[in-house]
Amino acid sequence: MRQNTSHGNHTVYETAVSGQSVPHLILHTESGDRYFSLVGSNCWRVGRGDDNNFVLPDRWISRNHALLQQLETGDFYLIDLGSRNGSFVNGRRVSVPVTLQSGDRLTFGQTELEFFAPNLDASAPTLTGDSQEFTATATLHVRRLISVLVVDIRNFSGMTRQIDEKVLSEVIGTWFRCAGDIIRDYGSWVDKYIGDAVMAVWIHGAQGISPGEMMRVAHALSALHKMTSQLHETYPLPAPIRIGAGLNTGYAMVGNTGTGDRPDYTALGDTVNAAFRLESSTKQLGMDIALGETTYRYLIEAGVKPELFVPKTVQLKGYEMSTQAYAGLFADLEAFLRSPQA
Repeated sequence: MRQNTSHGNHTVYETAVSGQSVPHLILHTESGDRYFSLVGSNCWRVGRGDDNNFVLPDRWISRNHALLQQLETGDFYLIDLGSRNGSFVNGRRVSVPVTLQSGDRLTFGQTELEFFAPNLDASAPTLTGDSQEFTATATLHVRRLISVLVVDIRNFSGMTRQIDEKVLSEVIGTWFRCAGDIIRDYGSWVDKYIGDAVMAVWIHGAQGISPGEMMRVAHALSALHKMTSQLHETYPLPAPIRIGAGLNTGYAMVGNTGTGDRPDYTALGDTVNAAFRLESSTKQLGMDIALGETTYRYLIEAGVKPELFVPKTVQLKGYEMSTQAYAGLFADLEAFLRSPQA
């Protein structure tokens, strides 16, 4: 197993853990416990190939087997990347991203590791008076203009009843991995994995949103649909997988919990909530995509044809007043993006 820092005997391992109190993995070997810290990034890939963060020389492990991701909340997720033999947490195979608890046993192939995430808050120094006020002020979120994309797999519950568990695990793992790659390619990141959905956030500048920024979001949405609709060509599925999408633009409180060279943002507020509600509304509308009014306006300014999206008055769950949304189909969006004027 490879990582920047490794410790080959039990004594060194104990010193490192007690001294650093950082999230880590333990690999038990005949020569002692090996310790691998989960710091310096928010994403670690596990597999047999040399391009992984953690390389496991186990022939039962896929080249790119699984992903460990730390969200802005501090929570760690394990995501199977469509591996042939599956990923297991405490002996149970995972088919969707699963939240890890300190002490969980992770099994890849015939290799078992233990996951530990000490409570960093408990070991942090207690601040009082002015120092506490300064720290609270420094960590406050700032108000930023953002676009939030929520993409959800249609009829996921029905699919789980029709597909073999192993195939389901491979399909969902592949979908999450490819969705993350697409979203990163178009300038965002996966902010949250929620069961059978992902949420991505684009943070815009103070001067508004350029046409190029909005077109990147549109291309990301189209690429996600294309990738999803082609999964049945690789896996034995009863039908192509469909997705629905909600896209909303507005101001939200945004905080960076990462570092300057590796920002790790999260967004809170009505703009985010409405994106989830817009995605849900596509089922009622019988459409693929639902846009918020501000998103629609920016897309039109970027050159998207107004007729691609039909105005709809929708009652979003949890909102007292009806909302103006714009609904469309992936086929129409993709046809436009392939056209010379796009």
